Amino acid sequence: MGKVKAKKVSSLKPKKKCCRKSTRCVKCPVVIMRMKKAEAAGVCGKDLKKALKQARAA
Repeated sequence: MGKVKAKKVSSLKPKKKCCRKSTRCVKCPVVIMRMKKAEAAGVCGKDLKKALKQARAA
């Protein structure tokens, strides 16, 4: 899949189930849900990258 831009994560199709590893994968439903919340809150740019890093940290 390669690198995905932080602003495109919320539009990805999530996997069926969360793997619950120490660093969640980008297509994990939990990560996508958290990124949608961040975008709804008006986060953009560099802060969106930080939000992705925080969303992936389990």
